[in-house]
Amino acid sequence: MEKNNYPRHIEHVFEFDIAPGQGVERLDVYLTRVIPNASRNKVQEAIAEGAVIVNGVKVKNSRKILPGDHIVCTILKPPPLELVPEDIPLNITFEDDRIIVINKSAGMVVHPGFGNRYGTIVNALLYHIGMRESIVVDNDENDSGDEEEIVEHYNVDAYRPGIVHRIDKDTSGILVIAKDTEALAFLAKQFRDRTSDREYYALVWGNVKNDEGEIVSHIVRSPRDRKIFIATDNTKLGKFAHTTYSVIERYEFCTLIKLKLKTGRTHQIRVHCSSIGHPLMSDAAYGGAQIAYSGIKSGVVKSRAEEVMKIIPRQALHAKSLGFIHPTSLQKMIFDSELPDDFQKAIDFCRHHSTI
Repeated sequence: MEKNNYPRHIEHVFEFDIAPGQGVERLDVYLTRVIPNASRNKVQEAIAEGAVIVNGVKVKNSRKILPGDHIVCTILKPPPLELVPEDIPLNITFEDDRIIVINKSAGMVVHPGFGNRYGTIVNALLYHIGMRESIVVDNDENDSGDEEEIVEHYNVDAYRPGIVHRIDKDTSGILVIAKDTEALAFLAKQFRDRTSDREYYALVWGNVKNDEGEIVSHIVRSPRDRKIFIATDNTKLGKFAHTTYSVIERYEFCTLIKLKLKTGRTHQIRVHCSSIGHPLMSDAAYGGAQIAYSGIKSGVVKSRAEEVMKIIPRQALHAKSLGFIHPTSLQKMIFDSELPDDFQKAIDFCRHHSTI
């Protein structure tokens, strides 16, 4: 079997005739509702690219459907996703008959998606629980595998086991996985209701002034780059996001902080830290891959800052601990993790050279 992470897309053509009596509805909303497994983003992209024709004419997203309209929508979608069990080592912190808690290493994607079909946590977990045959499931191209949000769409019966939440590919740390449908629903509800406890450690650029604080905004996709997100005060856009933080240690050009997620949006910590002028060190997507602190006045300190980015060349973020109620015992469980080597070495280097 050739391990092709970028399979050729398949063209899907959908045709609809709007019946008399159909209520007024935006075209993009209607197509999202009637096309199986379609996301609104995907439909809007198709309309913007001229792949949606109404009565022989290209139209806009805001166009209202009318009785008698003939709609032709062409969408390119990846083929069904083949989940292949792979013998990949996992750092398992805890396991019983309902859940698995792992300490994910940086560089590993949580679940398969377009561009990440192999080498993921799910591939490793399938093998770990004894599966050897591949599973074919519908694929959703909009799932990049690089998100922190709760995975509400996962079908645990198809995927085995159920991924409750995700952390970014280059973020390390604690994850919980459900082994059955009931456990998945039980755990996912805690994440949605914000009753789970998630604590992260991050190295951010600059001297964070306040010992503690909170960041509240809405988070929306960047209009300039659909792969990243931005914080906005416009409550009509994106999704509400809330992060609290406290300073652990300050160094000469960066600060070690502890963050707690009150919501779980895509790239939330990375976006929020960048929005207050303290991007994560080495975070290329959000301005941290170059020196982002104006207080560096000498070449010697600049060299030390560059050395830290060599020590930890990925975003300096670690999911330190996770707390939740167990689906069987109903007891609160809290799992903590040691910082990975690159993160700890970066801290040690900063401590050794810090003048604060």
